[in-house]
Amino acid sequence: MSAILEGTPDKRLVLVTGRAYPELAEEVARCMGTEVLETTAYDFANGEMYVRYTEPVRGADAFVLQCHTEPINKWIMEQLIMIDAMKRASARSITVVAPFLGYSRQDKKHLGREPITARLIFDLFRAAGADRMMTIDLHAAQEQGFFNGPVDHLTATPVLLDYVRNNVPMEHATIVSPDAGRIKVSEQWAAKLGNLPLAFIHKTRDTTRPNHATAHGIIGDVKGRDCVVVDDMIDTAGTICEAVRTLRNAGAASVTLVATHGLLSGPAIERLRDCGAREIIVTNTVPVPEEKRLPNMTVLSVAPLLAAGIRSVFESRSVMHLLEGLPSDMRPRNIYA
Repeated sequence: MSAILEGTPDKRLVLVTGRAYPELAEEVARCMGTEVLETTAYDFANGEMYVRYTEPVRGADAFVLQCHTEPINKWIMEQLIMIDAMKRASARSITVVAPFLGYSRQDKKHLGREPITARLIFDLFRAAGADRMMTIDLHAAQEQGFFNGPVDHLTATPVLLDYVRNNVPMEHATIVSPDAGRIKVSEQWAAKLGNLPLAFIHKTRDTTRPNHATAHGIIGDVKGRDCVVVDDMIDTAGTICEAVRTLRNAGAASVTLVATHGLLSGPAIERLRDCGAREIIVTNTVPVPEEKRLPNMTVLSVAPLLAAGIRSVFESRSVMHLLEGLPSDMRPRNIYA
């Protein structure tokens, strides 16, 4: 098995990864029937990083995969260095694969003299030499416009939906949006699960305090219902655990939490352990180590989704079909991470 996947005679695919979460890249490679290109990478004593590819990549379509996990700034910098090395090695095209895109929450100005850091991140990747971006479930879909080039915005919804449909009782289920900004996504979930009832939690966020929001009430009937709360990420878990308490106080029979990105920072695990959720379902867009896994937590793999997306881009095909589900050859893959 070669680290370079042969395509048409004049095309070659190369998948490389940084040190943040190489296990995900290896699983993506297995799904595509290839291998991750070996990379030499290490830190200097002062924290600077060095990257070199061990095989020629001239003329290849390169996919540079890195998970923006803790310490996030180090791994973003390493990915930028990898892109620069790939550009200087004469790769034909360079696609950044960032399953979770760091800084994507900072997509607009709430107050004067604030940065729009999500735009800065896209600019940095473009300046480093990236031709294309691939990511999963941006905080706001319109961020795709921050990049001066194609952005393949994949969604983990089909992966999460399949699991929820088969493992969560649907007879008395209600889909709950944790805030007004997620209503559209929640509507899509409700429709795809058989036109389930929809509710949303009215909350306000203090823009001067990170990871802090206050729930004020629920719009919709949740009494006696099995509520499924759908969000894009769980970071410190403060707001989503408050949502669980709000729903349980309103008479919900059970609450299941679903999120694409399980960042699980700081006190998240303690909060989730004590919040009373029936199940917590996330994906491995960032690594979820064993010490952060609770008995009622399920971690699903996005490797087949990324593999299908990378293959579609390499073969110059649309990725729109992935919005409805995985290709048939990717579905039998292990769904758990």
